[in-house]
Amino acid sequence: MMVIKNGFVFGEDQKFTRRDLCMENGVIVQNGFQGSGREEIDASGLYVLPGLMDVHSHGAYGCDFSDGDPEGLRRILRYEKAHGITSYCPTGMTLPRERLKKIFASVNSVSALPGDEDPSLARIAGIHMEGPFLSAEKKGAHAADYLIPPAAAFFRECNESCGRLIKLVTLAPDTEGALEFIRELRGETNISLGHTAAGYDAAKAAFDAGANHVTHLYNAMPPFGHREPGLIGAAAESSCMAELISDGIHVHASVIRATFKLFPDRVVLISDSMRATGLEDGTYDLGGQAVSVRGKRASLFDGTIAGSATNLYDCMKAAISFGIPKEEAIAAATMNPAKSIGIYGEVGSLTPGKRADVLLADARMNLVRVL
Repeated sequence: MMVIKNGFVFGEDQKFTRRDLCMENGVIVQNGFQGSGREEIDASGLYVLPGLMDVHSHGAYGCDFSDGDPEGLRRILRYEKAHGITSYCPTGMTLPRERLKKIFASVNSVSALPGDEDPSLARIAGIHMEGPFLSAEKKGAHAADYLIPPAAAFFRECNESCGRLIKLVTLAPDTEGALEFIRELRGETNISLGHTAAGYDAAKAAFDAGANHVTHLYNAMPPFGHREPGLIGAAAESSCMAELISDGIHVHASVIRATFKLFPDRVVLISDSMRATGLEDGTYDLGGQAVSVRGKRASLFDGTIAGSATNLYDCMKAAISFGIPKEEAIAAATMNPAKSIGIYGEVGSLTPGKRADVLLADARMNLVRVL
């Protein structure tokens, strides 16, 4: 039994309450006991948060999920855990079909799946299949040569290769067969709209068909216009969850503030991080293309933004620095992503019966300890 005492615990009501938090055998429990074997942690003056969940990240610390290397994936998971991200969805790129299946299968060799006990690794909560079902016009850093129309059969091949761990698949609703794909697979995975030139009507039809998520809102899609609201307008009117990269590079701080008002309780903070995250400036690669990293900015040599060089915890802190109330920012990095991929019953809040993924942070939201 472990008891965190005197901390300000973040609750499902998105409020902080000064109370004790009890954990036993890796699970949050209702009440502690006073006998021997009870370990106590004094969290006086500290915030007690759920572990963060990143549902869109390609890599970190010199490694990329698309390398297909289990040891590299472990290194990513170790970096993420150390930075407060306890649940993680490794995210693919647009690559040849057979290579994609091998990449997804690499998770089978990594001891970070449910029930495994390596305490240094973030848990793989699922896989995000970003590509190859994207629009050539809005491909961003994805390789045009490997783009294909949405294909349910190929998705299922990929999903079988990783033990049905694909929790999110991104597609462009303006591609051939997109609506049929959504209708067929909406009960098997969560379908995210992104990397698209679709207008409002096409996006609305996709949400009506069963899409329930948006991939990095604002990026790789038409802007929110007053005569053509596009995907952003359709998303605002739906009940979907919307990813947002709050690294200060991808989206202006003013737009981040507006988004939390436009999508109340539906913002999912993500990092979209690539292998340079946690390393110094230099030249790296993403999906087989060279990426230049200078400070927080990662871009192809034509200037196209190519993922981020910031982890999710720092993105959450940045959102707070931009004026988002810390309670809303924390929910967007914990509760909302868990809801977005359908595992809120297991993680995402400090509720009895859920996994004991717990962070301690100081008054400035600096990470103090990962439990």
